[in-house]
Amino acid sequence: MRVGELARRTGTTVRALRYYESAGLVVPRRLTNGYREYDPVAIRLVQQIRELTTLGLSVEETRPFVESLAEGREADVCAAAVATYRSAIDALHQRIGRLTAQRDGLHERLDSAAGRIPPPPPGRASADPASLVGVRVPSLEFYATDGRPIDLGDLGPGRSVVFVYPLTGRPGVDLPDSLLHIPGARGSTEQASWFRDHHAELLTAGAARVFGLSAQSTGYQRELVHRLRLPYPLLPDPRMTLAAALGLPTIGGADMVLYRRITLIIQNGTVEHVFHPIAEPAMHALEVMRWLAQHRPARTASA
Repeated sequence: MRVGELARRTGTTVRALRYYESAGLVVPRRLTNGYREYDPVAIRLVQQIRELTTLGLSVEETRPFVESLAEGREADVCAAAVATYRSAIDALHQRIGRLTAQRDGLHERLDSAAGRIPPPPPGRASADPASLVGVRVPSLEFYATDGRPIDLGDLGPGRSVVFVYPLTGRPGVDLPDSLLHIPGARGSTEQASWFRDHHAELLTAGAARVFGLSAQSTGYQRELVHRLRLPYPLLPDPRMTLAAALGLPTIGGADMVLYRRITLIIQNGTVEHVFHPIAEPAMHALEVMRWLAQHRPARTASA
């Protein structure tokens, strides 16, 4: 059979077959016209190589098995094959040991780092969220995920929506066990997505700008902006300076302190409205949009 047919029947590529040939494992006959011709046994040889490499053996380590098949014997009934099995298993044990040590080391560093996370800096005591209405927002500068410096005390004309959330996770990265038991900590990714999906409607309803804010680092927030394609920036506040300045509510335990979910409507540097508690984070953007639509600034007669 020709190389293309062998590739099709074994589910491999012509490039891989060329490599097996160069290694002397599956060698075709050369016809007078220069074409390669494979014997039927080549199918079993290629399948054996693919099965063993799937188990972690290198292509070279499959040699004793392939040679046994080519000689008409069972693939692994030879001393060399048994020795290869034992060597591969020993290598796996060593690798598992190294990975286990790495995992334990990372757990130790995680526990150490989590234990050093400071609580919110001293400032105002946790305020009743409703009492924040009418409070002047002090000058607090953050560097947004789009690189701009943002001063919450000077956001510019119009209403600004600042939704404060606990944290978001990353795909494939487990959240700390202690966080999983904190009521209200989950749901931030869905909340951010809904603010994304309804961003244009929020602007139409009367918001001049939208921001998300959490105690997470810029790196975590930039990953979220990129992954979800958020049309608005996020503000990192790992020192929780906004909590100290306004007495925003927090959640957490000994190893982690996070913002409790709350949304501020800020206009002319003053808190105009507060959304708290937020029962359904995923639907919260609609709640904000309804409020904005119901509280549009009155139009003047000249307008």
